[in-house]
Amino acid sequence: MPAPTPSQTVGPFYGYALPFPRGGEVAPAGHPDTITLHGYVFDGEGQAVPDALIETWQPGPDGSRTGVPGSLRRDPVTGRALGRDGVAFTGFGRVATDADGHWAVRTLPPGGVSYLSLAVFARGLLHHLYTRAYLVDEPGDALLGSLDAERRATLVARGEAPRTYRFDIHLQGADETVFLEFPQEPA
Repeated sequence: MPAPTPSQTVGPFYGYALPFPRGGEVAPAGHPDTITLHGYVFDGEGQAVPDALIETWQPGPDGSRTGVPGSLRRDPVTGRALGRDGVAFTGFGRVATDADGHWAVRTLPPGGVSYLSLAVFARGLLHHLYTRAYLVDEPGDALLGSLDAERRATLVARGEAPRTYRFDIHLQGADETVFLEFPQEPA
């Protein structure tokens, strides 16, 4: 049997062009309200996933969902991404996990909601997964309220230190994170 070609494999192919410098630095540099959300991505065997990609979306502290376009700077000669400008808040982050499966974003607290929305891209996934990282266990939230206590806990980040939260993502297994399904639009 011939060796598989890229069209016959599932990946991961995220390391080229998708991560960009300072992709996890969503908050403007030095902002006093910056929080850190970090964690690990684990597979169904409990092993860390060193080649996953996490995207975060959130409203600004004022509840605005418009963000600021154009914060990604490019080298004027080569066109390569240099990273964020360090000033604008866009509400969007993208980070790869490191060799230990760890990821981190530094952002501002979301306004109007108590969570950040996440998309997870990882090896073996044909489609990315959606979830939420709640910074507090909000009693009135419809999604959290629809889950039993054990499943609910997979969506609530754990406070570790002032302004630092840990949110581990389990792709399968007994501790599997709750993932969200969105209905597809008819064609």
